[in-house]
Amino acid sequence: MAAAVALARPLRRLPHFPSRRRAVSTPLHFFARGQCGVALAVAAAAVGDSSAKGSVHRHVIEEVMDILDMAQMASQRRDVFHTSFLTPPIIKEAMLAIEKLADIKAVAQGGYPQAERCRISVGHPDAMRSNPDVVAALSISGNFRLEPCSHGDFLGAILGAGITREKVGDILLQGERGAQVIVDPELVDYLTSTLEKVGKVGISCTQIPLLAIEYEPPRTKSSKTVESSLRVDAVASAGFKISRTKLGSMMSSGDVRVNWSVVTKSGATLKAGDVVSVSGLGRLKIGEIETTKRGKYVVQLIQYL
Repeated sequence: MAAAVALARPLRRLPHFPSRRRAVSTPLHFFARGQCGVALAVAAAAVGDSSAKGSVHRHVIEEVMDILDMAQMASQRRDVFHTSFLTPPIIKEAMLAIEKLADIKAVAQGGYPQAERCRISVGHPDAMRSNPDVVAALSISGNFRLEPCSHGDFLGAILGAGITREKVGDILLQGERGAQVIVDPELVDYLTSTLEKVGKVGISCTQIPLLAIEYEPPRTKSSKTVESSLRVDAVASAGFKISRTKLGSMMSSGDVRVNWSVVTKSGATLKAGDVVSVSGLGRLKIGEIETTKRGKYVVQLIQYL
């Protein structure tokens, strides 16, 4: 069993890049000379500029810089490398940065068009003439009519089998039938032979074609709120229709995320485009923000149902 779990842990065709512990303003000494190096420096500078303006969280910047390292190596070796599954903010910033590189092709894949968690493949155009096969789909089926299971239950069962979060993509709930899960293809055999239960429900786990993934366009509801500040507790409590005290308590418990990062301070401010997630309540996207003559903020809220 120990050997099987060891095999299930992160397996990716990708060189090791240690996590950065330096500020992004440190000189970018790792870029090669020549046209590729200049393009990479420009892309990294753009990422650093976003960080300096405070528009992107630090951990996102660090992840993107690692992906740029991958891009440089892929270009030098005329090869293709793949990330693990990434969150939407990292995907967005990485793809924007890679667009500045003339000799690098990149594609983000999550198994279906509206996937949130995706893997990015970066490679020299000569080496990546088609989209790499880097995601697979599993069907986890069982009788969940009497024992409904949540997204967290399915994720917990997978992580409990020794899989790290970065190897798992989106989880699409199917009510009493179970769920469909996007994973790294290298884990398919292990999961189909190992997973036996989700919660108290016995299950069967089988691979399915990506074309068999069942998804629906997200349903949303728009509204507006007028607030005296853009603090997360003020705006989000209005959007989710709960008290600021209740939201503050949930923040202290780590149940509130902004752009997929846990936020524990109610004084954090929001801006247009931010996504607020609250455990058990769903997600809320911040739309346009207008300022009234009296200094109030009119905030458009888009709630995912």
